[in-house]
Amino acid sequence: MNIIENDLYLKDIKVVAENSNINFNKLKDSKILITGASGLICSFLIDVLMYRNNKYNDNITIYMLERNEEKLKDRFKYYELEKIKDKNSNNLIYIIQDVCNEFKFNIDIDYIIHGASNTHPRQYATDPVGTITTNVIGLNNILTYCIYHKPKKIFMMSSVEIYGENKGDIDLFDEQYLGYINCNTLRAGYPESKRLGETLCQAYISQYDLDIVIGRLSRVYGPTLIKDDSKALSQFIRNAVKNEDIVLKSDGYQLFSYTYMADAVSAILTLLIKGIKGEAYNIADEKSNIRLKDLANILAKMNNKKVIFELPEEIEKKGYSNATKAILDSSKINELGWKAHYDINQGLNNTINIIRQISN
Repeated sequence: MNIIENDLYLKDIKVVAENSNINFNKLKDSKILITGASGLICSFLIDVLMYRNNKYNDNITIYMLERNEEKLKDRFKYYELEKIKDKNSNNLIYIIQDVCNEFKFNIDIDYIIHGASNTHPRQYATDPVGTITTNVIGLNNILTYCIYHKPKKIFMMSSVEIYGENKGDIDLFDEQYLGYINCNTLRAGYPESKRLGETLCQAYISQYDLDIVIGRLSRVYGPTLIKDDSKALSQFIRNAVKNEDIVLKSDGYQLFSYTYMADAVSAILTLLIKGIKGEAYNIADEKSNIRLKDLANILAKMNNKKVIFELPEEIEKKGYSNATKAILDSSKINELGWKAHYDINQGLNNTINIIRQISN
């Protein structure tokens, strides 16, 4: 079964696509470029926009930028098959392009959502150069393109990791906080390049008057996770789907904010429409602040399994963050009217059930 045909996944799409707080009229008849199109967040975002096209005739043309053509076409093959009977499926356009290379296309775009990035520990450890260059050179290519094409707004996906390690002086990270990062380490490549990416956005705003808004995402999960995602929660989810014991590779006392895929996308669309130029916004929800060991226990109890402890592989260990507490203050985005729809239990239940159903 294709994920887009799954009833529970379709309900998630409807929650976002029919969210009254998102003024989809602003996006009607627009052209949107989405980088990292086959990823966990952006693939669901594209399904939401296609739902708007098919149900409400929003006529949004979606340019999906991805370096891996096979992965992109496999993820969205459902719409290719639908083109025969559904003209709106022609609004989905493939751009096979590495964001780090010179752009070979020349299209006037209304909105850009930049989500291309290495996103999990094994990638940080095995492709540290690609992690940095995608976050800096790739972003610079996007912003250079925007100088000449002047989109209405650019959304840059940033990360909770820009805050570094909690110095013990605060409980919640607001958008002004800055914690410790040891830049002289392999693992620093991801958070430091995201920090530089945000600074690069400010430079382009000042020098070229681009309208850019930044979203600092907490740890995002959902059924669209990529198969080789090595984040701890993604590994837990795979254990749970297979009805296995949950393998915890640390003491589990790390306390983090999490966001379900659908809530992350509703926040991104809210910021794309309402976000103030040059501002950064945390994307998180207090109902999904939880310790890693408690996450493991929730998933274990779903299948009457247990949590077992195991030392991480050396490559995984190199890619792990040293942060032990990273809770985001979401009051700034809440002031724009955004709020999460899913708590951690509902999000995990949806994730496990959808993956199981589409795997049968």
